[in-house]
Amino acid sequence: MEKNGFFAKLKGGLSRTRDALSQNLDALLFGKKILDVDLFEQLEDLLISADLGPRFTRDLLDEVQDKIKRRELDNVQEVKKILRERMLAILAGAPPLPEIRRDKPHVIMVVGVNGSGKTTTIGKMAHLLRSEDHEVMLVAADTFRAAAIEQLEIWGKRVGAPVIRQKMNADPAAVVFDALAKISGGYNGIMIIDTAGRLHTKINLMEELKKIKRVISGKLPGAPQETLLVLDATTGQNALAQAKMFKEEIGVNGIVLTKLDGTSKGAVVVRIVHDLALPVRYIGVGEGIEDLREFVSEDFIKAIVD
Repeated sequence: MEKNGFFAKLKGGLSRTRDALSQNLDALLFGKKILDVDLFEQLEDLLISADLGPRFTRDLLDEVQDKIKRRELDNVQEVKKILRERMLAILAGAPPLPEIRRDKPHVIMVVGVNGSGKTTTIGKMAHLLRSEDHEVMLVAADTFRAAAIEQLEIWGKRVGAPVIRQKMNADPAAVVFDALAKISGGYNGIMIIDTAGRLHTKINLMEELKKIKRVISGKLPGAPQETLLVLDATTGQNALAQAKMFKEEIGVNGIVLTKLDGTSKGAVVVRIVHDLALPVRYIGVGEGIEDLREFVSEDFIKAIVD
């Protein structure tokens, strides 16, 4: 899908978020000449209800008030411009993820809670990377569900990526250890590791993820280069809670946000980056294989605040 075509898809997929944020903001500010106390309170409620969070909202309103005091804001419609600029600055200021090089192996460990669409997301990631001529290998370290292994194998065949697997209920860390032997044997491509979905509050399951990560770094120093958390955008504020827990416990260094086409809470992306300094690697705006793309801050902001 061409860039312009995907932007149209992105804008369409984010229509509910745009309605909740941009169009509601237009309706609130329409015909207003001054930002009085009542309008400030309504603006605050609107931004918080869009899942931008109280801290971001307070910072934004402080900036608006400061510009009013310095007579730099003569038209209330400029509030939208300030919102757009501040959101873009936050997203663009996220720490960069490691570059995927072609002269050495790159390991991506993918984690997430049950129902976040993790395995499907891995399949779409593999398709995207294969379309960019990367060599991709998938590792089925979710050994607790036969369906997860089968699903990953289906995706592997679909996108042309080999799948490393063992029998159901095998030790996930052992599966990963065996897969890493391919790298020792000279494999220089991308290895994407699927892990079992879990509730972020289950400590014993989190310990298993830590074990997998230790095995990876022990076998290949510096890996995994990416530990990506798949988040379901429709969960809104719960996505922030998940990201916080996974960052603290597992050390995730990037997120993939799925199901943006089904939510009015897509602005939670800004809140996650703002509060946790976690960059967004990919976003999903539909069910099709082409509907997962690398996150581009400018395109995202244009799609939700026009």
